[in-house]
Amino acid sequence: MTHEPGRLYPLADDLARLLAPNPSPYTGEGTWVHLIGTDRLAVLDPGPADPDHIAAILAAIAGRPVDAILVTHTHRDHSPGAAPLRAATGAPLWGCAPLVIPGSQEAGFDADYAPDRVLTDGERVALGGTTIEAVHTPGHTSNHLCFAAGERLFSGDHVMGWSTTVVIPPDGHMGDYMKSLAKLQARPETIYHPAHGEPVADPQRLLRGLLTHRVQRERQLLRLVEEQAGDVAALTARAYPALDPRLVRAAEATALAHLITLEERGALSRVGDTWKV
Repeated sequence: MTHEPGRLYPLADDLARLLAPNPSPYTGEGTWVHLIGTDRLAVLDPGPADPDHIAAILAAIAGRPVDAILVTHTHRDHSPGAAPLRAATGAPLWGCAPLVIPGSQEAGFDADYAPDRVLTDGERVALGGTTIEAVHTPGHTSNHLCFAAGERLFSGDHVMGWSTTVVIPPDGHMGDYMKSLAKLQARPETIYHPAHGEPVADPQRLLRGLLTHRVQRERQLLRLVEEQAGDVAALTARAYPALDPRLVRAAEATALAHLITLEERGALSRVGDTWKV
């Protein structure tokens, strides 16, 4: 199913979503903005600061009070729309901590993100007529939060409904990402609403699959280094044959994240740009 940016798609009496106009190989159709509540709302991940997109969110809000704007993490496809939405609604901005990594290869951080309140792991707030819990899930970014509300988990980019998650060092950390997946396995939520892709109706199965995929990729990279030392580009080309050229950067970053985790465990070492056993 192809979705129309700016159109409101109801998911339940107290939940709806609309799509930001930012499709790409990294975002799929775009970023989903979730509206939680009925008479009062919480708006989750408002997306880019595109004026037409902000106008579409305001039309979907339809004059209802907004208790807070929530943000899972500060990549530019998630948080920049929070500032103009806060100005238009008067709602406070709550969510993850600010994060800027000078010199990082990850150029996609929102340096202007300025929350009114940083939510910590396990903190619960009453918003949109329900109780929402912040769940710290570092890995994709160090400041990433998911938000739990009853049986639902709003999983941001940590667990997506269309693709695996990119982990980009130095802020992204594969070991933390895998620990966060295991953390979610211990939680009770039965449906996930990611920021990209469709709702996940069997999250435990997906979590097992994601962890298995990462373990297999780690073992593959270790085997490739054992066969022949090389830099990240060479190892990625061997690990991801026939890769879409648009995704090479993401694949290299995620391979590097795996290699760094293996290095931290003493399984690999590197000399300059070359990884070896």
